[in-house]
Amino acid sequence: MLLQLFIAFLKIGLVSFGGGYAMIPVIQLEVERHHWMTEEQFYHVIALSGTSPGPIATNSATLIGYETAGIPGAILATLGMVLPSLVVIILVAAFLFRWHSHPWFKSSFYGLKPVVSGFIVYAALHFGQSSFGTVDTGVTWKQVATLLIAFGAFMAIVKYKVHPFVVIVGAGVLGIAFFL
Repeated sequence: MLLQLFIAFLKIGLVSFGGGYAMIPVIQLEVERHHWMTEEQFYHVIALSGTSPGPIATNSATLIGYETAGIPGAILATLGMVLPSLVVIILVAAFLFRWHSHPWFKSSFYGLKPVVSGFIVYAALHFGQSSFGTVDTGVTWKQVATLLIAFGAFMAIVKYKVHPFVVIVGAGVLGIAFFL
């Protein structure tokens, strides 16, 4: 179990282009493949990871590792997630100044941008869809409230430039008010 956690998050850490939100689908795939938790538990982990300080992918690895195998699982999952980045950062720092202007280097990052954007959009849609459950019975007040909170958060950040911390706290308060 511990070795599986380490290897799974090591693989995820190796392909962590675009940040943690872009990695949510990859993390979910590993969680489902190994049956480490239910889909609902996974979404709770992602929600908690996104509102906790630090990178969401690392927070997710820590929480999934902890839920799966306690403190040793948390340590190994986190180590697996951050080890590739640490090695890559050291290597990039050593060679960046030599290669930063090379056309192949620049072009590779232009090719990665659309993939990262696609991962982030997929994660947002998939995570947002999970907030609504099934829609077989029509639209519920919870679904409307969820949409209003999401729209309000988007508008607060984009149009009114409200600090994300204030938006997160406000959305949490509204969630308590609407869903408790």
